[in-house]
Amino acid sequence: MTLTLLNPEFQVNATASSGSHPILRMIARRLGLGVITVWVVTLVVYWATMVLPGDAATAILGQSATPERLAALTRALHLDESPVSAYWHWVTGILSGDPGISLVNGQEVVSLAFPRILNSAVLVIVATLLSTLIGISLGVVLARRRDTVFDHATSGVTLAASALPEFIVAIFVILLLSVKVFHWFPSVSTLNPGEHIWNEPSKMMLPVLTLLIVVTPYAIRMMRAAMIEALNTEYVELAELKGLTSRRILLRHAMPNALAPTIAVIGLNILYLAGGIVLVETVFNYPGLGQELVDSVNNRDVPVIQFLVLFLAVFYVVLNILIDLVVLLITPRRRVSR
Repeated sequence: MTLTLLNPEFQVNATASSGSHPILRMIARRLGLGVITVWVVTLVVYWATMVLPGDAATAILGQSATPERLAALTRALHLDESPVSAYWHWVTGILSGDPGISLVNGQEVVSLAFPRILNSAVLVIVATLLSTLIGISLGVVLARRRDTVFDHATSGVTLAASALPEFIVAIFVILLLSVKVFHWFPSVSTLNPGEHIWNEPSKMMLPVLTLLIVVTPYAIRMMRAAMIEALNTEYVELAELKGLTSRRILLRHAMPNALAPTIAVIGLNILYLAGGIVLVETVFNYPGLGQELVDSVNNRDVPVIQFLVLFLAVFYVVLNILIDLVVLLITPRRRVSR
């Protein structure tokens, strides 16, 4: 692990031309790569779901579909046109905010997916905030108390927890907190029509706890390692010789340098949550994006599958750019070097 160390007392006197232009170039480069990535994803998603062997409409609806349904689906998905023309219709529909109609219930894809995306966003945000708070706080404590019994025990627990797959953790918390030992929370997160997950906080406790157990160990271990490296630097030793308090040394000198790699790991955790949430939502029947994606695959609801996969791809690209910007802004030396 490489860590860029910088004394927060030292101000980098870089001109606007040497600092701002590299950042703008980096943003432009990332945006360009992001647009290309999303475009490639649209090609893969469309061709994987529409360019099927034989008749695509029959593959989607099944052999028992009536000729009328097959003809209607063929017209709706532009399957009677060339693949390039059909792809163009789909892309322009996405760009205009009309990704199509669900094949299962006839509802607009956006109105169907938006509540599920919102539920998943609540789950990811809560899990991210809690894991960040726990990861940074416990990482700092472990760095200050390194090589103690508490440090070794906690490091062992976090290492073991980071090796557990999501479904094992989910089953464990269900057995412990819902079925066998305690009966504190419901084991499933099913909502009635019109209900919102924030009105039923008990139904999101087990999914949040599962995600915390899965992602928090990485933040703890990264913050601990970064803090140990920062505390062993010469400028921290110099600050100690000057008689600065431990609190001031920790907050003004060590933590700013340890936050950059930790924030990068937190960003990766968010990306992981966006993908790993599919399995967690399926286990708990949580009404989110992941559960909707699984249901759409089972029902062969192609427009919904296409929209949700494309949404996840755009989310990944945008979040990667934001992570790079945040890390760049909190490390002045990187701003100048770029």
